[in-house]
Amino acid sequence: MSRVLVGVSGGIAAYKACELVRLLQNKGHEVRVAATPNALRFVSALTLQTLTGHPVRAELFSLTEESEISHIDLADWPEVVAVAPATAATIARLAHGIADDFLSTVCLATRAPVVVAPAMNVNMYNHPATRANLDLLAERGVRIVGPGTGELACGWEGEGRLADLEEIAGELEQLLSGGDLRGKTFLVTAGPTAEPIDPVRVITNRSSGRMGFAVAEEAARRGADVMLVSGPVSLPTPFGVKRVDVETMAEMRETVLEMLDPSDVVVLAAAVADYSLPNPSERKLKRAESSNLVLELTANPDLSREVGLRKGDRTVVTFAAETEDLIENARGKLERKGCDLVVANDVSRADIGFGTERNEVEIIGPDPQEVIHVPSASKNEVAGRILDRIREILK
Repeated sequence: MSRVLVGVSGGIAAYKACELVRLLQNKGHEVRVAATPNALRFVSALTLQTLTGHPVRAELFSLTEESEISHIDLADWPEVVAVAPATAATIARLAHGIADDFLSTVCLATRAPVVVAPAMNVNMYNHPATRANLDLLAERGVRIVGPGTGELACGWEGEGRLADLEEIAGELEQLLSGGDLRGKTFLVTAGPTAEPIDPVRVITNRSSGRMGFAVAEEAARRGADVMLVSGPVSLPTPFGVKRVDVETMAEMRETVLEMLDPSDVVVLAAAVADYSLPNPSERKLKRAESSNLVLELTANPDLSREVGLRKGDRTVVTFAAETEDLIENARGKLERKGCDLVVANDVSRADIGFGTERNEVEIIGPDPQEVIHVPSASKNEVAGRILDRIREILK
């Protein structure tokens, strides 16, 4: 569990700090809040305290609060600080080291990395003073996230909206991860493919895409450049990930082979179709025309083997969804495909695998004795274990 201090300054977007706190907690972080006095005009200290389970610090000279914890103690506590929203006034204080309220004092005293998410009127944001202050903070290593563009609370439209909360959280998680995959490019596939029978019907499978998306999300969180090729799923794109949507196995194959060159690591987590119709009907097939429908399927190309044959210096990981003889079948797949690792899971179980939030896998390596058991956990946790093994190979 990482420690995150959320700093809230006095703008209308302060109410979104509550959502940011909850989002960070759901990602497994411990969160505390420091605020400016004006921030508490927009969102109550009681709300933030109830969400975090910790007192909200806002007064620099409160005898009661100082007897419990000083601003220096709080500055030493976090592993990362997020000032969100950051008003023009707070940005000016941070840029010039003016410690005249509790939040600016903590930010001046902390040794933790700082993320600043500006939120203000478009004219205030575009003022040369504000832009110069943000440039000064960036030169010192402060991460600037946003702002977004759109309709503002003041009635104007343009730059000045608080950045998407997932984007802010993603920036924080990259800092917390230490960036152990920074400089590496990942190509990840996810989800099922849908092979057309006619314009209405398709052949597909039960894959939700969650495992591949978890790998992409965790790799980006750890600093990698991530390209995600996804079959038809209804999942949001993880922060920092470039996504290409495809439908059929042929489209996924073409896209993956085109994107192969810049990649250092390829993770083939998609459940691609082994078979498809060579000539799907151009019109909807009518049940009244025949009481039986016979489909002649042909085998699709073996994408993981193709990638394995072109492996070169890349690290290639494929997945094996099995219903029996899990390790034996996975090891056979490893030998046939020419990959570095096979991640195998038992899809006959209802509690893990396709369509669930959790997974339990065996990571099979080229050494005949290498079988790493990853017990049942969230798919993001499982993805983290897979990436740990990939990192060892990259070293």
